[in-house]
Amino acid sequence: MRIEAILSQGCASRESLEANIREALSREGVEAKVNFRVVGEKEARAMGLPGSPSVFVDGEDLEGLRLMEGTVS
Repeated sequence: MRIEAILSQGCASRESLEANIREALSREGVEAKVNFRVVGEKEARAMGLPGSPSVFVDGEDLEGLRLMEGTVS
């Protein structure tokens, strides 16, 4: 599994996001390559990011994924 978190410069969510991702991986017993990337506003717009942070799992934006029944949101 590959997780990419893209954050805008000055986004205050990095520490809590990183902790949440690591905890979720640990709880589920899943190994993943996790990458955090900080981008400027211009680059974020060019990438079409919906907000900060934006998290992608194996290239899929978490915002666009439908929650499966029984999962925690």
